[in-house]
Amino acid sequence: METDASSLVDGLTLEEKIELVHGTLDPDGKATGYVPGNERVGIPPLTMVDGPLGVRAMGEQATAFPSSIALASSWNPELARSFGVALGREAAAHDQDVVLGPGVNIVRTPRGGRNFEYYSEDPHLTSRMGVGTIEGIQSEGVAATVKHYVANNQETNRYEVSAEVGERALREMYLPAFRAAVEEADVLSVMTAYNRVNGVHMSDHEYLLSDVLKGEWGFDGLVVSDWWGTRSTVDAALSGLDLEMPGVELEAYLPEEAVEDADPSDDGGELPPMPDVPAYFGDPLREAVESGEVPEEVLDEKVSRLLRVLEAIGRFDDDGSEGALDTSEHRELARDVAVEGTVLLTNDDALPLDDSDSVALVGPNADAAKLGGGGSSEVTPFTDTSPLDGLRERAASLSFERGVPPIAESSFFADEGGPTGDAEASIDDAVTAAEDADCAVVVAQDDATEFKDRAHMALPGDQNELISAVAEAAERTVVVLRTSGPVEMPWLESVDAVLETWYPGQADGDALADILFGDADPGGRLPVTFGRSAEDYPTADEEAFPGVEGKAHYDEGVFVGYRYFDDRDIEPLFPFGHGHSYATFEYDDATISETDDGFELAVDVRNVADRPGKEVVQAYARTSAAPVAVPDRELVGFESVTLEPGASATVGVSLAREDFAYYDEDDGWTVPEGTNAVLVGRSSRDIRATFEVDV
Repeated sequence: METDASSLVDGLTLEEKIELVHGTLDPDGKATGYVPGNERVGIPPLTMVDGPLGVRAMGEQATAFPSSIALASSWNPELARSFGVALGREAAAHDQDVVLGPGVNIVRTPRGGRNFEYYSEDPHLTSRMGVGTIEGIQSEGVAATVKHYVANNQETNRYEVSAEVGERALREMYLPAFRAAVEEADVLSVMTAYNRVNGVHMSDHEYLLSDVLKGEWGFDGLVVSDWWGTRSTVDAALSGLDLEMPGVELEAYLPEEAVEDADPSDDGGELPPMPDVPAYFGDPLREAVESGEVPEEVLDEKVSRLLRVLEAIGRFDDDGSEGALDTSEHRELARDVAVEGTVLLTNDDALPLDDSDSVALVGPNADAAKLGGGGSSEVTPFTDTSPLDGLRERAASLSFERGVPPIAESSFFADEGGPTGDAEASIDDAVTAAEDADCAVVVAQDDATEFKDRAHMALPGDQNELISAVAEAAERTVVVLRTSGPVEMPWLESVDAVLETWYPGQADGDALADILFGDADPGGRLPVTFGRSAEDYPTADEEAFPGVEGKAHYDEGVFVGYRYFDDRDIEPLFPFGHGHSYATFEYDDATISETDDGFELAVDVRNVADRPGKEVVQAYARTSAAPVAVPDRELVGFESVTLEPGASATVGVSLAREDFAYYDEDDGWTVPEGTNAVLVGRSSRDIRATFEVDV
């Protein structure tokens, strides 16, 4: 049925309209956010649930998928779409209308507390994975919420810090994934960030909300605040914020003991300080409309946008999907994402393991699955498999030693994970186990969480010492990293292989066994650059991160991630796009041809190994003709191919003319005419062919 939104809005009183632009408590106690609807005129309620890594309905269980950065490491937008479909189905199964995800903020600093929730340091890869996820979620009659708009790149002082960022950097680095979400995926909801941008809170940012998001891009969905992220009534209402969440004060939303723990004066509480703000879109907005400070037509538009979302997901017809929860397909998908997201960083013929190999599993938390980081993305699964469980099912002979005490894991909403058995640890015992095995597998991890950034890039505890000791004693040493991003590796030259599995979710152990024993090819490529230390990144200076006097200066402009490493001629530990397969690929003929809209690359790829494997062909643009400083290369396209032994395929990558554009602050997007270049390779630093092209 087609809903006449204008008639519905006209039939509402002012009080009733106000009830539809801020949240309240969910009477079922499951939703993260709840808008009550209006039974008198037939407007159904709207429920929102956290969901970047899986559905976090309060007190409920769901499939715990790998972290977003693991999904991005697959470089597989179709896999992202499949993940989105599963996420939409599980949200529907929990009777939720909106998933609060995906997060598409750019990974600017390796120490960012929520990097595991985001995709990449690159806007093109982020856009492709974000669009796939959103299309999947919304195909199931559930709205997606792309977040956190915009320049939300740190947790330190996140409620007040101002991202001092230029227009060109915004347009080229931080806005593209949001634009793709709107213009390509027709996302139904956008969540504003907590932080300020150039001094203005995002909930009050008329230029970015009304002019850019709603004006330039034509976004006709719902702009929702982050929880307690609204900072005013009149300014927010006039600037383009549509829905305040959660719409109730801190004390009403959280248990009393949690509020006490959130007291800024108490740094040791379970929850970090949160802004204790009034419901700005409650009585204060009603009074502003009555006084004429906010025209009622502005309020009407906000209600109309809410109705548009309800109509788009079929709530007026009550024909939403019943969904599906914890199905065998979802469990298998969680495993597939973990496998495809695993990056083989280095391998000196140590992997894959032979079926007859005896294995010494070492690691402080190796008997627990690494489900994710702390914060609103936490998911409570029906089942999970630790590395110990996974290898116990697969290895011919297995021993286990922690080596060092368990690493504490931040948890705010879900049951805390971590070791399940005896937590005693001894490096000496780990060394002895390693000496007696054909191969030592050391599982190391960090601890990342919403609310705070990582203090450094080193592995916590004595894990580096453990790895070094085991590597000295073992015949072969494989290090498995379960981290939110890059970490220092002082032991790198002493080990035989390194796998980055990120936060693998509930299928952690199963996926790890698949990779270690060669039942599956490690399908991942790095979505972020691995530097040797935090000093290698543009955020090494305090003014850049976490900021001084409430301002984080983005003086690096567009030179973020690999763009910065290239510009400063810094040799990364592992470059953006890097990742090995168990197979070996040769790049043969590569050609480029002009099309009506741009160019078409064709690359012949051959698998010369005796086993199947996955290759990711990456295309980078070099805008040589630009009259401004530009990155040496920028990702503009990629395609993956899986080949059987001896097989070959021609891989095509389409490039648009706009892929060579830069943002001119006077003239907008500009394609420089002249000779530019296209680079084709296995990573940003492993280039196999270069073409000059006239644009």
